[in-house]
Amino acid sequence: MSSVHTQPGHLKVDETNGIVTIHICNTTRFNAMSLSMWEQMAVIVAQAERSTTTRALVLTGEGDRAFMSGADISEFGTLRNDPEQIARYGLAVNNAQNALSEARYPTIAVIRGICMGGGMGLSLACDLRYCTDDSRFRMPAAKLGLGYARPGVQRMREVLGSARTTELFMTARTFDGIEAARIGMVHEVFAHTNFDQIVAERIAAVSGNAPLTIRAAKLALRHLAGGENAPSSSEVDAATDACFLSQDYQEGQQAFRDKRPPAFKGR
Repeated sequence: MSSVHTQPGHLKVDETNGIVTIHICNTTRFNAMSLSMWEQMAVIVAQAERSTTTRALVLTGEGDRAFMSGADISEFGTLRNDPEQIARYGLAVNNAQNALSEARYPTIAVIRGICMGGGMGLSLACDLRYCTDDSRFRMPAAKLGLGYARPGVQRMREVLGSARTTELFMTARTFDGIEAARIGMVHEVFAHTNFDQIVAERIAAVSGNAPLTIRAAKLALRHLAGGENAPSSSEVDAATDACFLSQDYQEGQQAFRDKRPPAFKGR
């Protein structure tokens, strides 16, 4: 899976050893997401979902200045300016976030620089988040007068808690990567000097683990969180039972006996 674009404001995709990486590319606007990019995001995630080779999906921004600065405000006057447009835009954002959060494989946000508004929302839709210590986070909706959709608020509340979500929305303040790790916005924070190496190791470790186990755990977590698209308890139980009937379960035991790394196949 690969795509190459030369125009500004696009998503670039590459795949190596089952790790699909989506690059948010709009550096002149700190990787702001246009409507077409939001819509493309859900399509790309669905394509990776259908692939039998996908082991993890990584979301990152092009360059070091930004992960994603939010939605491209320059479009709002023409593409987010009446009820029909607002509904289409909101659907595109929700579809992109839901695609990430509901994917059967692990999704990982790799954050450098600015991560604000929709960037925070998109990263929170991922299972794991890593950032540099000088990354900058902000939820600026109250500075722009826009409404932030309920699913995004709910997801932020699930991760950060009600009190912290309230504070970040009401103050619209900026905070760095160190605080992001402290409050649970990201799982780990690293300095620039070793960021790429350590994150690559984390991604490799995740992608090498048993896919069926990860899928079952994700379904269980989504079930416990509830919500409109939450899987049923029977779906969770079936996915859990499937782990014990899989070749990977046998491989895990054999690898343990052989004192070697397991080679999981997702079946």
